[in-house]
Amino acid sequence: MAMEMNVQRELFDEVMVPCYSPMEMIPVKGEGSSLWDQEGNQYIDFAGGIAVSCLGHCHPAMVNALTEQGQKLWHLSNVMTNEPALRLAKKLTDLCFADKVFFANSGAEANEAALKLARRYAADVFGPEKSQIIAFKQGFHGRTFFTVTVGGQAAYSDGFGPKPGDIIHLDYNDVDALRAHISDRTCAIMMEPLQGEGGIIPPTAEFVQTVRELCDKHNALLIFDEVQTGNGRTGEFYAYQGLGITPDILSTAKSLGGGFPIGAMLTTNKLAEHFKVGTHGSTYGGNPLACAVAEAVIDVVSQPQTLAGVKEREALFRQGLEAINNKYHIFSEIRGKGLLLGAALNEQWQGKARDVLVAAGKQGLMVLVAGANVVRFTPSLVITPQEIAEGLARLDKAIATLVE
Repeated sequence: MAMEMNVQRELFDEVMVPCYSPMEMIPVKGEGSSLWDQEGNQYIDFAGGIAVSCLGHCHPAMVNALTEQGQKLWHLSNVMTNEPALRLAKKLTDLCFADKVFFANSGAEANEAALKLARRYAADVFGPEKSQIIAFKQGFHGRTFFTVTVGGQAAYSDGFGPKPGDIIHLDYNDVDALRAHISDRTCAIMMEPLQGEGGIIPPTAEFVQTVRELCDKHNALLIFDEVQTGNGRTGEFYAYQGLGITPDILSTAKSLGGGFPIGAMLTTNKLAEHFKVGTHGSTYGGNPLACAVAEAVIDVVSQPQTLAGVKEREALFRQGLEAINNKYHIFSEIRGKGLLLGAALNEQWQGKARDVLVAAGKQGLMVLVAGANVVRFTPSLVITPQEIAEGLARLDKAIATLVE
């Protein structure tokens, strides 16, 4: 057997396209909410691979599903279907409003499918002039050219030439702007039921109700991007279930596979029929390995005790962050729901979210940011109270180093 290559961080700069700037340490092993680097240093993981590792690292249910399926069947084209894909689709439709599922490999692909379906439905039923898409500033929907243009951060979509057209961006939670801009030309409104990358911004009750009412009034479809909020992250299986309104199309990915790449677009029978044979597709969509793992993830996450546990863990995080704040007076508020939480920095700490992230890393804690002013936490949904306490203690130490 060939000797394993000696892999160091310098190799990244040599062989990888420089669109990322990863940490110096390289993780090699994970278990639960702990990670270990090449030197054997242990880290508590409050990042969860950006809201992906919903059962932590190497959860037995996932390892078993992958191992078993890995002995059976890896890939088929969509000329055939497969058992794991059908079982997963049935479980997903049983857990939410949807009747039909389209499988993809990522959140961006699920959103791409959602947007294409909305445009196709509007064109088929109402005609080609009904093509406007309304989205929101600071929203994030993926990195394909269509999804990044619908996303509300121009920095991510500028500089690649002409953009897909007929997309407008409004302020999230601005009911008046929405009333002013929606019309019978609007084919869809796309939104996150809690903005993630944009700073962990929850919607107001009035805003979500108005979005739904105006969509109904103007025959526009409501697309919920639940890539980050879905699969138990907010304490409901899908976040829309805690908001009292139902979308027409829902996208999910990230924690759907718990770390194995998979995405899905969920919708109704009425809309699904507009994706006829040949209209849309994906080589790997519905891959048996991915679907088998996702099925195992769903089986754990959809249990009432898992979802109740998310809310219990949210309370532990909020108490711990409050205690840290009483000491250092660094946060203006703790925003979010379930285990999608953002600690917004106060005026004295503006622009320093990344400093907190780096300081935390030095203390053996992995956190995220959501913009320059929000420290973001998206840990495993089954992280233990002990791991939460240890991680918060490390965060306390990290902030102490910045206060001096």
